[in-house]
Amino acid sequence: MDFTFDDQQLAFHEAVRKFLVVEAAPERLREIWETKFGRSAELRAKLAEQGLTALSVPEAYGGLGQGDLDWVLVQQELGYHAIPDSLSDTAYLAAYILAGLPDGAQLKTDLLPKIATGTVRIAVGHPINPLVADAENSGLLLMWHDDEVHAIRPVDARLSFHASIDMSRRLYRVEWTPSAATRVCDAAHGRALWQGVIDRASAAIAAQLLGLAQRMLDLGIDYAAQRKQFGKPVGAFQAVKHQLADVAVKIEFAKPVVHRAAYALGHGDRHTGVYVSHARLAAGESARLAARKSIQAHGAMGYTWESDLQMFAKRAWVLDAAWGDRAFHKARVADHVLASGARLGPGETFN
Repeated sequence: MDFTFDDQQLAFHEAVRKFLVVEAAPERLREIWETKFGRSAELRAKLAEQGLTALSVPEAYGGLGQGDLDWVLVQQELGYHAIPDSLSDTAYLAAYILAGLPDGAQLKTDLLPKIATGTVRIAVGHPINPLVADAENSGLLLMWHDDEVHAIRPVDARLSFHASIDMSRRLYRVEWTPSAATRVCDAAHGRALWQGVIDRASAAIAAQLLGLAQRMLDLGIDYAAQRKQFGKPVGAFQAVKHQLADVAVKIEFAKPVVHRAAYALGHGDRHTGVYVSHARLAAGESARLAARKSIQAHGAMGYTWESDLQMFAKRAWVLDAAWGDRAFHKARVADHVLASGARLGPGETFN
């Protein structure tokens, strides 16, 4: 397989990076956190102007019709900047579900154009992820029930708010009554659809964790370069620089694994599930290590409210448990490598 991205993907990645540097500065994130739903209509409109809400929507419905590989670098930037928006849930997961509904489904015709223009938020609920982000602030909920896909309005469900240490997401437990009126896809069709949702949600989180790890490493390096002891920057001491170097190595080892998972998703690889879980584990380890070592580099004050580092550490800790915890993803990898006749090794993993 070819790990390189083409010029168009790299140019889009650079454009997203420059956009988020301006629109998702830490002081702006704090302002959005203080709002009722932790979201900004202004930011959503600007994301739409950049074409991000239309990325996965098929061209027939007004979108750009891009695939999973086109998302992976974008997701890394969304993580790097801890973007406070349900962009991934709506424009990636919900767009995937709606595009996968049977031909003629009215919901597909009604909602995909609205996703493309950024005028609707859609939350997605599945038992593997029992707390649904943005449930109250969304126009529609796409919910799992016995492998069926159901569509319900937030006002028709009982929503229980659960506080999160990640102030950028409002989490809810959703109780609702499935019926023929809410069902938009039967189990026979929905089973594969939901499996695709789990893999795409997990891959998106892996890429965001990679971005978060890099941001926390950068913050740790910046602080270590500025903070002085005994007349020298603390980063000049091996006890600090080696800790941060370990994080950099962890991130570099996780990158090809995450990109491999996106490639598998985009090409329908039969081992997509295990590649995605491998990516989640590798990216999660790099993010947890980055949080721990960067907090240490900050003299342990990195977890305090005043420090920007805590914003990214809390996001990483929460995302690492979403859409399947470590036990779930370890089990998927174990089932693959311990299977009778398993074909393992670099020649099999990266062919």
